[in-house]
Amino acid sequence: MRVAALAGGVGGAKLVDGLAGILRPEDLTVIVNTGDDFEHLGLTICPDLDTITYTLAGLANPETGWGRSDESWSFLETLETLGGPTWFQIGDRDLALHVERSRRMMAGEPLSVITRAICATLGVKVRVLPMSDQSVRTIVETDEGELGFQEYFVARACDPVVRGFRFEGSQRAMPAPDVMESIHGADLIVFCPSNPWVSLDPILTVHGMRAEIAGKPSIGVSPIVGGKALKGPAAKMFAEMGFHPSALAVADHYRELLTALVIDTADASSTDQIAALGIQPFVTDTIMTDRAARLRLAQEALDFAAELELAI
Repeated sequence: MRVAALAGGVGGAKLVDGLAGILRPEDLTVIVNTGDDFEHLGLTICPDLDTITYTLAGLANPETGWGRSDESWSFLETLETLGGPTWFQIGDRDLALHVERSRRMMAGEPLSVITRAICATLGVKVRVLPMSDQSVRTIVETDEGELGFQEYFVARACDPVVRGFRFEGSQRAMPAPDVMESIHGADLIVFCPSNPWVSLDPILTVHGMRAEIAGKPSIGVSPIVGGKALKGPAAKMFAEMGFHPSALAVADHYRELLTALVIDTADASSTDQIAALGIQPFVTDTIMTDRAARLRLAQEALDFAAELELAI
């Protein structure tokens, strides 16, 4: 079974890790959100690409899910003594990746080529692709005005009230090389349990992506469990924009794209409503507390897709 997974954030990285433990490397492509990317300290930072790469390489910080394990902080401590900005936490090992990526980008290499080289160096076997080589930046429209995503998410700790989003640069952004081919050749598209608004929607705004995905068998995993997001501000965003945060709200958000949706046992009562949207629900424990749970959830999602004859 050939799978193309759309992913961003810690939840997305966990399911991708589960899929990578089941599928052959050549049968899994991960298309990653780059709307979170930003420029900081003269460097290009790609938080979602790095979280997924570190997770697949077995290097992610197990406590936070982002950043590297066995990290040190001499750079950030020294930067603080010099009066520099330290609101975005960059460890010493993580810094090396940002510096090397930025060096290569300034030399003219596209992000997709650099990502492939980094993955190869770190031993990541599956194909990890940025959604685009062109810049797309998620802008959060709040009650305090427009904020860049990292300013809203990290510097402001998601405190401002969200009114909406726009994706700067998405109108001219084209899919990175191999992205469309991976979707076209996939037997199944997997929507990982990533924030719908700021992790997966940016991917869907890239030219041609939504139309290509709409015609494919697909299954998603809800990032909302019992009305709450397991990590991040997804539930807060739903509520502030006038939607009750729930697995049903996730299904409705993707109603034109999803064939099936995996939801947690805490949300079993919404199966009939989800089915009424034309989306087949599957109920299981979706909380990925360890790698065994990641593997189990990934396998159950693939098995359900096969049961529905969504994938070959």
